[in-house]
Amino acid sequence: MATINDVVLVYVDDKPGFYARIDEITPDVKPGWWQVQLLVLTFPLQVFTWILDEFQLEGADFTMGGTPLRMEMLVSPIELERAEKEKNDREQAQKERIEAGAPKVISLQDRRKKK
Repeated sequence: MATINDVVLVYVDDKPGFYARIDEITPDVKPGWWQVQLLVLTFPLQVFTWILDEFQLEGADFTMGGTPLRMEMLVSPIELERAEKEKNDREQAQKERIEAGAPKVISLQDRRKKK
């Protein structure tokens, strides 16, 4: 779900329309709905407040005045790169542990049988 300070791309009629930053999310009077304040990154800057439910904040389609809209959360390429590096580091560490050989478990029951 999109949260405060996330940058979203708003699709209008299934085409990219504009970028916006979520500045504030406050509960609406209707349960399960939220007042979402968007800083629309246009020239000049504009502020919209939309009332959305949780599914719409997660990227579900909705309409306003008959116009289909959808919000898609954007992730910085730097964050994607950082996450990929962390994943590779974890995989490398696990591979090194396996190659180094885990300590062997000796069954006491098997050991007694040998004597």
